[in-house]
Amino acid sequence: MKLNNGIKLTWLGHGTFKTEFEGQTCLIDPWVASNPACPDALKTFDKLDVMLITHGHADHTADAVDLAKQHSPTVVAMIEVSAWLASKGVENTIGMNKGGTVSVDGLNATMVTAVHSSSFTEEDGTIVYLGESAGFILEFSNGYKIYNAGDTSVFGDMRIIGEIYQPDLALLPIGDHFTMGPREAAYATQLLNVPAVVPMHYGTFPLLTGTPDAFRELTKDQAVEIVELQPGETLD
Repeated sequence: MKLNNGIKLTWLGHGTFKTEFEGQTCLIDPWVASNPACPDALKTFDKLDVMLITHGHADHTADAVDLAKQHSPTVVAMIEVSAWLASKGVENTIGMNKGGTVSVDGLNATMVTAVHSSSFTEEDGTIVYLGESAGFILEFSNGYKIYNAGDTSVFGDMRIIGEIYQPDLALLPIGDHFTMGPREAAYATQLLNVPAVVPMHYGTFPLLTGTPDAFRELTKDQAVEIVELQPGETLD
């Protein structure tokens, strides 16, 4: 695996990650307070500079409003998600769409395709549809690139993502049921031709049956390193 030269990537459980680099803290898919996989000590933050949101489901956005109001980060999301957050009083939002790139204090975030849905269920039960789901390519100022696939199935254009952006590390869901499982994720690593993968979105609920061991077995003949993090563990 290529050295990430000082970037700290912490898995907070499920699909939530924190990156820290050159004094900047970025939170991806803010679900911490009620996230059963997130260690209690990591459910609060000293500061947040950037927040990236892949789609509207509550297990990826539940704490977006509260954390945004506490820390005033720049919030980058699909345009419909951005508008919905703004309607809740969130400031500093940047709405974008697939194929576009936003630069925030040296971090370049490119929005790419994901195959999934996107909505939020309000307290009264109303379902608000929030555009489409997405993934992000994060390119740091040292050139290191992380592909966060978000919630997705495998799809053929992952090959294009791999060819254009050439990520050094991919964060791929493996839980099955709501996203791809280990079999599909193993095929995704071939399409991406990525050298290292951190599996995510598994084990949080009984329905998410995919495991890193199954994923590792299915990729044993590939030139890819499976980096299994525990919730709260940091790759640096």
